[in-house]
Amino acid sequence: MQKPFRLVASDIDGTLIRSDGTLSPRTIDVLDRLHADDVPTVLVTGRPVRWLRQLYDQMAEPLPAVCANGAVVYDPDTDTILRAAPISTELLLDVTARLREAVPDVALAVEVEDGRSFWHEPAWPLHWDGKLEGVRVIGTPDELTSVPAVKLLARSAHHQPDEFVELVSRTLGTVVEATHSSTSALVEISAAGVTKAAGLAWLCEQRGLTAADVVAFGDMPNDLPLLTWAGRSVAMGNAHPAVKEIADEIGLTNDEDGVAAYLEKVFDLA
Repeated sequence: MQKPFRLVASDIDGTLIRSDGTLSPRTIDVLDRLHADDVPTVLVTGRPVRWLRQLYDQMAEPLPAVCANGAVVYDPDTDTILRAAPISTELLLDVTARLREAVPDVALAVEVEDGRSFWHEPAWPLHWDGKLEGVRVIGTPDELTSVPAVKLLARSAHHQPDEFVELVSRTLGTVVEATHSSTSALVEISAAGVTKAAGLAWLCEQRGLTAADVVAFGDMPNDLPLLTWAGRSVAMGNAHPAVKEIADEIGLTNDEDGVAAYLEKVFDLA
């Protein structure tokens, strides 16, 4: 029987994993069965490379990943960066200057070394142990723009999430890509043309696949390019309204194993 799709592409947070950070046994079983039937899964995430270990530790075999909203394509079997598309230091200088002028309370951080390190300003609010490997506070503002970054992050304490991304987008125009995947006022900024769709399209081209071969799952605005590009797009039941509006279908929530439930139905795995 001909398979309906040749590759599964899934966001992680709010999509593939449950709200407690776990990958359910049901989801693991479905992905394993598809892999055995030569239908691979690719993680397509805003996460940096260094944040994949928490998920990989729950899997028998790690999955390839398009990280940092498309800026990094990662092979976990060899711990190799297959492709990186960082923001140049010159562009970082320009963009950070614009942000500081437009958003007086802005706090900035960068993902550097292909996402293996995270540098942040002293004002950046840490929601985890700041002593984690690869995470450090910068000593001077110049350090923030001293090396290329696969992602620039901007926070504001005085804006709502959707309002803030609109402000940043107006401020920066088309010189970069600005999106968000958080319930707080956190904007993720990539080089122009760098999106989850672009990163996955590159990986698919290496494998001789096209958009029509892909079914994709997501829940937040940073997933919009991916879901628009894929042959079939599924918004999670818990997805942002903008995601539900453009998706081909709306599935169950991540806590209801929405990805697994959809794949069981489409691939007749029940």
